[in-house]
Amino acid sequence: MTLLFVLALAAAAAPPSVNPSSVNLPAPYGPEDTLGAINNLSPAKVLAAARLIKTGKTYALGVPTGPETPAYGPRGYKLTVTQLSDGTGTPMGSNRATGNDDLVYAWMGVGSQIDGLGHMGVDHVYYNNTHASEFVTTQGLLKFGIDTLPPIVTRGVLLDMTQHYGVSPLPEGTAFNQKEIEAVARKQGIGLEKGDVVLFHTGWLDLADSDPARFMSGQPGLGLGGARYLAKQGVVAVGADTWALEALPSEDPATAFPVHPELLARHGVYILENMDTRALAADGVSEFLFVLGAPRFVGTVQAVINPVAIR
Repeated sequence: MTLLFVLALAAAAAPPSVNPSSVNLPAPYGPEDTLGAINNLSPAKVLAAARLIKTGKTYALGVPTGPETPAYGPRGYKLTVTQLSDGTGTPMGSNRATGNDDLVYAWMGVGSQIDGLGHMGVDHVYYNNTHASEFVTTQGLLKFGIDTLPPIVTRGVLLDMTQHYGVSPLPEGTAFNQKEIEAVARKQGIGLEKGDVVLFHTGWLDLADSDPARFMSGQPGLGLGGARYLAKQGVVAVGADTWALEALPSEDPATAFPVHPELLARHGVYILENMDTRALAADGVSEFLFVLGAPRFVGTVQAVINPVAIR
């Protein structure tokens, strides 16, 4: 009975071996592509973005990640520090060298993170019409792993939605779409360009420490129309100072995280969550050089990151 239960559980956890879905997603960068909107990066874009640097001031966009970091359940983080070399601190060599090592037990989706193209799809169909049975294993993704991403170095744009709505933080469920995005960009005197990384400042991150229960219960964010608009502009990634980027509760309460598959699966646009945009917003920064070298853990769906903005 126990063996049968284990086998049944494993079968339920595994992705379907055939594609029963009628979902047919686009292939915006060709049928063999695995990088999505990263294809919109170029050396010319890097050079143009580098010219945005006027002061040399840098901004860490990642938040500290620890056991108390609010996260979508059951995600969590645990760290264990041990001593070299046998774990008890026995000195090594004639010079009696000692040291410390560490082990992290954590979900990759805790704290500031990038969502890869294998994170969310539609009925088990992911970016470039790729069925889960083709690339998902319990040991790692065979396609779309974060380790395959090149450095993302490009123009970053910060849209301060608190200035538009006149409140910080924006109330949970507040959805901004094309109209609001264009209005804020126009007010800040900037346009959106192909290859950009677009970040939204909503003030929501302040609640992560002061009211973590409210922080995780909902959020302001991108609406479905706004996601489609940004994808049409050719942006590489979209992020915010919230834990899931999109407005929650959703505009359509019958849907579950609709912006995620729209950006990731349909358009190949990456998602950046829990971005610390506060210092950028306080300094009135609208555009900057964005730099991200994602950690290259093989086969990962997501990764904890600390991008840097330079102005």
